[in-house]
Amino acid sequence: MIGIIGGTGIDGSLGTSGGGESHHLETPFGPTSGPIITRQIAGVTCALLSRHGEGHLLSPSSVPFRANIFALKQLGVTHILASAAVGSLREQIAPRDLVLPDQVIDKTYRRAGSFFDGLAAHVEMATPFCSTLRGVLSEAGGGLPVHLHTRGTYLCMEGPQFSTRAESEMHRAWGADLVGMTIMPEAKLAREAEICYAAVALATDYDCWRPHSEGEDKLRLLEEILGNVKAATRNALALIERALPQVAAQASRPCECQSALKLAIWSDRRLIAAETRARLQPILAKYVS
Repeated sequence: MIGIIGGTGIDGSLGTSGGGESHHLETPFGPTSGPIITRQIAGVTCALLSRHGEGHLLSPSSVPFRANIFALKQLGVTHILASAAVGSLREQIAPRDLVLPDQVIDKTYRRAGSFFDGLAAHVEMATPFCSTLRGVLSEAGGGLPVHLHTRGTYLCMEGPQFSTRAESEMHRAWGADLVGMTIMPEAKLAREAEICYAAVALATDYDCWRPHSEGEDKLRLLEEILGNVKAATRNALALIERALPQVAAQASRPCECQSALKLAIWSDRRLIAAETRARLQPILAKYVS
């Protein structure tokens, strides 16, 4: 099963074509952002989840990331395609472009970033997004009427406020290409759960490092950004739908993401509490009996 996590823009489009089964799952980490809808898209069974919940009521810091990824794991999801609206930190990444980020700088600080309370486990994150999924998305983007950037560094800030200009310039100096608020700890948790994970970033505007013309009407700017969100959403949905059959074809092939815990558990497994084993059973079962 392939999970699709919709961020700003796409979240309102998930499930709008109707049908499917609604799952309201409780997890050891509380409820998910909203119901998970399972249905067929392009002949592939998918689990659809709106990251910010119905009505976009959850701010980035309030998203129950652990519950979301844990519930998808419980449902049998093996691959996740996520979307995220971003500001561009580079002139060449224009509003309405799509980006397949390959690196992350995590500057969040208010979010629980691991499943592993009660044991020590350290997964590798040198390559934070699944290379196989990124390759499939890149190939699927051929022929789409959109500029698709196949690499980029996503800086995840805490928010919910946007950057100051000094911060935006600092992010650029660090080598970041995009700035957003939602990919972390989502990608880290997917790796801990041994789920392949890749993101499609939707550029909605240039971040504040690129000043607007003096006296430019702010309402008109907002309308322009919302128009960019709608256009990028259409293209991102088309990209994901085109990629789904290829992702499904890869599902049975081994991927390093799906054995991320093999060498990551440093605790003496004999001493891991029974309650911890039971609570994290969907994730730990392969390695801790």
